[in-house]
Amino acid sequence: MSDSYLHGILIFQCLAPSVVMSSLHPECEYIFQLEKEERRCHQSITEQGNGSTEGCSSFWDAVVCWPHAVIGETVTRLCPAVFSLFKNNTGSVGRNCTSEGWSEPSPPYHIACSVDDHIPELEESYFAAVKLIYTVGYSLSVAVLAIAVLILLLFRRLRCARNFIHIQLFVTFIMKAVAVFIKDATLFSNDDTNHCTLSTFACKVSVVFCHYCVMTNFFWLLVEALYLNSLLLSSFYHSRRCLWGFSLLGWGIPVFFIILWIGSRLYFEDTECWDINEESPYWWIIKGPIVVSIAVNFMLFMNIIRILIQKLNPRLIQFNNSSQYRRLTKSTLLLIPLFGTHYMFFNFLPDHFNVNLRLCVELCLGSFQGLLVAILYCFLNQEVQNEVHMQWLRWQERSYGVVSPAAKGSQMDTPF
Repeated sequence: MSDSYLHGILIFQCLAPSVVMSSLHPECEYIFQLEKEERRCHQSITEQGNGSTEGCSSFWDAVVCWPHAVIGETVTRLCPAVFSLFKNNTGSVGRNCTSEGWSEPSPPYHIACSVDDHIPELEESYFAAVKLIYTVGYSLSVAVLAIAVLILLLFRRLRCARNFIHIQLFVTFIMKAVAVFIKDATLFSNDDTNHCTLSTFACKVSVVFCHYCVMTNFFWLLVEALYLNSLLLSSFYHSRRCLWGFSLLGWGIPVFFIILWIGSRLYFEDTECWDINEESPYWWIIKGPIVVSIAVNFMLFMNIIRILIQKLNPRLIQFNNSSQYRRLTKSTLLLIPLFGTHYMFFNFLPDHFNVNLRLCVELCLGSFQGLLVAILYCFLNQEVQNEVHMQWLRWQERSYGVVSPAAKGSQMDTPF
C-alpha cells in the first residue's frame, strides 16, 4: 500500500537498511561512497598544495578523482567500485590533458560503466506527471468530502449508524489527503534534498502521521464491509456499544500498530526520515495489518455479492430478465470503491513489481477514491437528496412564503 502509496516519487529514492546497523540500500550506499571519495579527492588536492601549474590540475568530476597530468598525457581510471552495487562491470574511462585543459571522458560514464544517463530524465517527467495527477485528485476529494461530511452532520434525520460510519470513512479520506500534502511539503519541497541523510523531527512526524492516516482509512473500509455484512446477514441492532467497537477498530487498532512501529524504528532502525521502508522487516508492522484488512474486505465483498445474488434470485437459477442483471451490476460497482476492492490487484505482489503501474493505480486512481465514495454514498444517495430537497423547500417557504414544485428525486436505489 502505500501507500504505497505513497513512496517512490523521487528518482533516487533511498530505501531503509534491511539489517539493523548494517549495509545501506544500494542507492544510499552509492551516494555515501561518492561523498567519501570526493572528500578524499579534495584532501589529496589540498595536500599537494601549490604544485606545478603546468598541464592539467587535479579535480573531482563528481564521479572520479583525476590527478595532475602534463599536456599530451592520457589518464585512465576504472569505473568507481560503488557502481558494482548495480551492475557487475570492470569498465574504464580516460581523459586527455590538452593545452585547453581536460578533455571529456572517453568513453562516457554511462557507456563505460553501464549507467544510462537518459533514464532519470524520463522518470523525472513521469513522476512529475504522477504528482500533478494525485495532487488534483486529492484536492478535489478533500473539497467534496468536506461538503459531504457537513451535509451528514447538519441534517438531524440523516444521523444514523450507517451515516456515522460513512462520516468516519470520509474523514479518513480527508486526513489521508492532508497527510500526503504535508509529507510532500516536508520531504519533497526541495529537489536538492538528500533523502539518505535527511533526519529531522518534523519529517519523521509527517511520515508517522501519513502512515496513521493510511491505516485508519483501510480499517474504516473494513468497518464498512463488516457493517454491511451484519445488515445483510441478520436484523442486528447496532447499539452505541457496537459503534464504539467499530470506532475502536477504525481508530484504535491503527494507533497500536503505529506505536509499535515507532518503537521499532527508534530502537532498531532510527535511520533517515523513516520514509525508507523497502526490505525493512519492521515495515510489516504497518503493511501486515493493511494486507490482512484488504484480504478480509475482499472476502466480505465476495460474500455480499453472493448474498445479493441469492436475494435477487432465491431459487439460484439463471436470471430471467435484464433488470436483475442491472441491479446486481450496479450493487457490485457501488461496493468496489467503498470496500477498496481494487487494492487486491497489487496486494500480494512484491513492492518492486511494475513500479510505474503501481504508482498509476495506487496514487493516481487512489487519489480520486474519496471523491467517488462521497458522490456515490452521499450526493447520489436518495435519502440525502430527499432531505436536502426538503430543507430547500422549507427555506424557500420561510423566505418567500411559497413552495416550489418538487424536483424529481434520484432513481438510484442504494441501501448503503
